[in-house]
This record gives sequence, structure tokens and C-alpha cells, in this order.
Amino acid sequence: MKSVPLTAYPRTLTRTAGVKKLRREGRVPATVYGPRMKPENIEVDTKEFDKLIHHAISENILVDLTVDDKQRLALVQEVQHHPLSRETLHVDLHEVAPDEKVEITVPVETVGEPVGVRVDGGLLEHVLFKVRVRALPRDLPECIEIDVSAMGLGKTIHVGDIVPVEGVKILGDSNIPVVSVAKSRVAKSEEDAAAAAAAED
Repeated sequence: MKSVPLTAYPRTLTRTAGVKKLRREGRVPATVYGPRMKPENIEVDTKEFDKLIHHAISENILVDLTVDDKQRLALVQEVQHHPLSRETLHVDLHEVAPDEKVEITVPVETVGEPVGVRVDGGLLEHVLFKVRVRALPRDLPECIEIDVSAMGLGKTIHVGDIVPVEGVKILGDSNIPVVSVAKSRVAKSEEDAAAAAAAED
């Protein structure tokens, strides 16, 4: 995963009134924490952070965080938004070590059109939309892509069938289905009707 630069500043305003003032001044309150440090209150420029979020491929973002000329690597852990205005209210950042593996959940995306859909009129059913992976921070994928072009009718791809890129391990039960190509409801109804008619004869 490619890291993006993000500049932050030490934050002294922590109470409700102070945080509101911060937002009026175009800053977002944030907290950075990690296994080797105490949580630190920081603030980031609202426009800079919203631009960063807008251009991100997924919700997983790796940042080169600079605070008081000190650099650290961090993952955007959680972003709180206002339920109506969608204004960014608070950001949690998790500091990570470049040489230590971390676990995150990434989205699963399909590539191509299954032959079972294109030729046989089936339906592609996307069962699992996210998987858990482990890798070094800079090796983390933004998403997992699965080529479904060769899938025929009745075929299923399970978690254990996914071949990740080098340095990435996919976690979880290998038997869990991710995508499958099933018969369309119309085709199944026609088959059921034909079977019922044959049974009557």
C-alpha cells in the first residue's frame, strides 16, 4: 500500500468548546496511538484530510504522518462523520512499525464477467465483501481482486482459492465462499416447473 503524506500539529484543545473552535478554524481533532506510545492529541487541516479521503481507493489509508518535524507511519483507523452534513468530526490514527506485520480488513472486488453469466445466463453472487489480511504496512493491499472470468455455472471461489500477492497472507476460514455463479431465478423456476410436470406424468 502506497503511503501518502499528512501533516499534523499538537493539539491542546480537548474539551467540547475547544474542539468546536478547532473545527471552525478549519482543523479536525485527531488522536494517534500505538503499542509503543501513549495516545497523542493532534489536529489536521480539514481540507487536506478530506482531499486525502476523497482520493483514497478504499477505507484503508497509510500515511506518513509528520508532527513537529517528527515522522511516523500510521494507518487511518477510524473517521467519524456528522450523520447529516458528513463533516469530518474526528480521526483515529494507529501508528505502525515499517518492519512489523499488521492485520487489516480489505474489500474484495471482482474482475471480468463469468462465462457462466455471459454464456449460460447465470447470476454472479458476491457472498463475502471483505477479507482479513496480514502483511507489512507497505505491502498491505488496498483491495483484493478476484478474476471471475473463467467461472462456469455452479462454480464457487472460496477464501482458500484466493492467491494473494507476495508478502500478503489472507486470514480466516478457507472454506468460506466469496463469489459463486448460480442459476438465474427464471431458469430455476423453469427447471422446477419441468420437474413437477415430469413427476405428474
